[in-house]
Amino acid sequence: MTHKPAATRTEDLAIHECWALLRGVSVGRLAVWDGDHPDIFPINYTVDHGTLIFRTGEGTKLTAVRGGHPVALEADGVDPDTGIAWSVVVKGSGQLLTSTEDLLDSFSLRLFPWHSGRKDNFVRIVPTAVTGRRFQVTQPAEWWTAQANTHRAAPE
Repeated sequence: MTHKPAATRTEDLAIHECWALLRGVSVGRLAVWDGDHPDIFPINYTVDHGTLIFRTGEGTKLTAVRGGHPVALEADGVDPDTGIAWSVVVKGSGQLLTSTEDLLDSFSLRLFPWHSGRKDNFVRIVPTAVTGRRFQVTQPAEWWTAQANTHRAAPE
């Protein structure tokens, strides 16, 4: 007989809920394709009319966007009072803003990178898919066991 806790219910979020959550935070993780492997970076972003905008300098992120590779951004959060967590993933294409109108519009966005250095390039993520989920964070007592901290003998 096993004493497994009941599985925590995961709620799939409607797209409007995903966008509302994305508007509530400004940091996410951007996944890009770098040569022959994926890479991931924390970025500051802002929501702009059903797209995401971030600033970047020369480097891996900009090279991936210029190369036309798809990108993905994941943002998440947890309410410490309720223990309700959420996660939203945006998949799509990254488009370097080059038109004068787009660049002028981007300067009015509240977009403040945390990392110093030149971040002269504005990139728009145009989504092809937006998905999200919400769930109750499981208390450690429900998944932690005494065996989790036992020391194991080194392999011979």
